[in-house]
Amino acid sequence: MAVPIAVLDCDLLLYGRGHRTLDRFKLEDVTDEYLVSTYGFPRQFICYLVDLLGATLSRPTQRSRAISPETQILAALGFYTSGSFQTRMGDAIGISQASMSRCVANVTEALVERASQFIHFPEDEATVQTLKDDFYGLAGMPGVLGVVDCTHVAIKAPNAEDLSYVNRKGLHSLNCLMVCDSRGVLLSAETHWPGSLPDCTVLEQAALTSQFETELHKDGWLLGDSSFLLRTWLMTPLHIPETPAEYRYNMAHSATHNVIERTFRTIRSRFRCLDGTKGTLQYSPEKSSHIILACCVLHNISLEHGLDVWSSPATGHMEQPEEEYEQMESVDSEACRVRQELLLTHFS
Repeated sequence: MAVPIAVLDCDLLLYGRGHRTLDRFKLEDVTDEYLVSTYGFPRQFICYLVDLLGATLSRPTQRSRAISPETQILAALGFYTSGSFQTRMGDAIGISQASMSRCVANVTEALVERASQFIHFPEDEATVQTLKDDFYGLAGMPGVLGVVDCTHVAIKAPNAEDLSYVNRKGLHSLNCLMVCDSRGVLLSAETHWPGSLPDCTVLEQAALTSQFETELHKDGWLLGDSSFLLRTWLMTPLHIPETPAEYRYNMAHSATHNVIERTFRTIRSRFRCLDGTKGTLQYSPEKSSHIILACCVLHNISLEHGLDVWSSPATGHMEQPEEEYEQMESVDSEACRVRQELLLTHFS
């Protein structure tokens, strides 16, 4: 009886599942609709990233079939926007799940290296004034340089159990401190704080505080909610407003500060790896922090390219502690004087 002989794919044996398609996937061969549905971004944006990161991702290798920068970027975008290493996604670009993971690590580090290029406060006077004018146009709050808040991103428990990452819901997370402008562009992002730290403690220890207390920001301030302490450079709402001016101030503050909540929803909607629907980030706190920061960089680049998703609702739920916090009362008399002057000058 004849025994059927299986036809073996030599390319498959030599290079692993799907590797033979590695050089066949070209951006020009697929539609924008396919790229957006699979990788979250259109062709022009992906080509920009290839130009931006290509030199960093083209590392010397002894293998004849190293993964191209284009393929690495597609793999990373696929993970950031879907939250999983799907086999079909690897098949589409011809790499294994293990290679997908390495691509995410490479692209993440390349983006983190460029974080300061894309996430920073404006420095020239004209841009700063435009920043204030744009905020004033929202709800009449003058002098605003940015709105600040914290958001939690769920991570797996560290190998060496560290209770400092357990938040008030009993989940492991990173508490991320961010500042954005009126369009949702991030001006500051500190993504490494342990989830057990309350927002006020994160701000107290953050580089952001050092920046505002050591540099001159006499003509403006950030807006923060009542989880933060009032400072001369950080205006918070009044705990119990009593006068019409105080009510008007609180209403303008709330309407303006809402921009940061919309920004968090936008980031969660676009980068599903952060929203908790696919589970926690399966990395160490340090690597998880870098992934979050990489997504923040991509968020700003996407806004630069006109990819605005303000209207997109979050499709998942980012694990967060309950929205309960102790109302912080300031003992800074100078900060109280600055807020009172703001009330009298602009809201009375």
